[in-house]
Amino acid sequence: MTNHQISDHFSLLSKLMDIHGENSFRAKSYSIAAYNIDKLPKEASEMSETELFGMKGIGESTGQKILELIHTGKMEQLETIIAKTPQGILEMMQIKGLGPKKIAQVWKEMGIESVGELEYACNENRLVAFKGFGAKTQESILKNIAFIRANQNFHLWAEVESVAHHLISELHNANEGKLFSLSGDIRRQIPTLETIDIVTNADPDNLKAQFAPIEGTTFEEDGYTLTAQIPNQIDIKFHFCTADKFDETVFRTSASDEFLETFDKQYKIPSDSKSEAEIFSSNNLQFIPPAMRETAAVLEKAKQGSIPELIQPEDIKGIIHSHSTWSDGSNSIEQMAKACIEKGYEYMVISDHSQAAFYANGLTPERIAEQHHEVDALNEKLAPFKIFKSIEVDILNDGSLDYGDDVLATLDLVIASVHTNLKMTQEKAMERVLKAVRHPMTTILGHPTGRLLLSREGYPLDHKVIIEECVKNNVVIEINAHPRRLDLDWTWISYAIEAGALLSIDPDAHAIEGYHDVYYGVKAAQKGGLTKDKNLSSFSLKEFEEFLKG
Repeated sequence: MTNHQISDHFSLLSKLMDIHGENSFRAKSYSIAAYNIDKLPKEASEMSETELFGMKGIGESTGQKILELIHTGKMEQLETIIAKTPQGILEMMQIKGLGPKKIAQVWKEMGIESVGELEYACNENRLVAFKGFGAKTQESILKNIAFIRANQNFHLWAEVESVAHHLISELHNANEGKLFSLSGDIRRQIPTLETIDIVTNADPDNLKAQFAPIEGTTFEEDGYTLTAQIPNQIDIKFHFCTADKFDETVFRTSASDEFLETFDKQYKIPSDSKSEAEIFSSNNLQFIPPAMRETAAVLEKAKQGSIPELIQPEDIKGIIHSHSTWSDGSNSIEQMAKACIEKGYEYMVISDHSQAAFYANGLTPERIAEQHHEVDALNEKLAPFKIFKSIEVDILNDGSLDYGDDVLATLDLVIASVHTNLKMTQEKAMERVLKAVRHPMTTILGHPTGRLLLSREGYPLDHKVIIEECVKNNVVIEINAHPRRLDLDWTWISYAIEAGALLSIDPDAHAIEGYHDVYYGVKAAQKGGLTKDKNLSSFSLKEFEEFLKG
């Protein structure tokens, strides 16, 4: 069990205790424990008991519960409180903006025990009669319920990719001589997906026999497809075809409806094609990678031979946007820098949180100066590798940045991001972000919409105006590579490129392990047609230094 999973158990226990009205001090202590567990320097499961109990914030009681989870996968105290909590109350905890105290009020004062009942009560305007609930709260609850329902059964591409490739390998081993290929959304690198799609010429009954022993597995068939539904796993959808139609089927199941409709009107698939590449070449089209098979416009580019060479993970030369133990990161600046060197990166931008982010131990101006002394010393020690001084500066509610110009002037670059008061109208969001973009010291606009995939919609922006203003003010637009963000969304990358914007795939790393997120950022960026020359983090150290001088 990972630290993140252990932390989730403690956090859930804290919230359920609040909902049940149990001792508030004890509930708070479990919430603090969850935070401390998330910040442990390594996995608790890899620590000895003595090492674990010696960690800051891990006392005897917390330590014993961590061990209980590691050894049994359960926490008795949590199991007990879950057993006396209606399932609907647990589901309500997914609704953003509905904290434990409000859920307790909904349950105990209103007698509401399910999300459906809550939705009905909102539609009937019944919540406004209770203290703390107004028309805006009702509207927000309804919006969040709709968002959750729209994203039910979806999974992050980043969470599924390795599973899918392992599955293909296992299927090949179990079905000698049969063909298998990933297709559908996972092959197109869609950030969130409902199924793992696989094209095969294997026998459907044999596949059913291989999956049937898994407890709780059910199947849906419609003649050409078979969907295996395994409890607590993403659905696996098989598309069946004969061996001679394998490549055509892979092609057809690896593109959007818009792409296929346009292709079928203008081009033909040869009956004897031996590969997807041949399908394109026989029509005098440049090969289009699956990630880009989304729009009709991309076919016109292929006709003209103007599909670019897409950015690759190995094109990333530096880590831009990273957090250390100075704010809410898990590793020291030196540890993160050495990890960069080991991975072949030429530079790192340290960008801890600014002072407004008190919840993340944001840096005061005095601490920024102290950090800069450490960076200077490390740059002497680690040369030619270089650490650049930055801050992820909060864009405050009025659009101003979290420090005065005198502090910002001491930095090599400034990443400006919105972190608080995310519930904004488009008018307010635009006013706030545009003011930050126009600030002469803003270098990069961080995670532009603040979204969290499958959890939180971003604040509404007029993307065209924001992109054009970034170009006008020489502000780089971040593609935040964290798999829950991937923000700027890939659908706007091509517009940004055409407008002349410079983008930057940044991991927003809070630990050394976070560097791997660059891979997910690259995969998302490929969908938008990003090339390495349009990506700031692909600049060499010399090019990056020249960029900052400019």
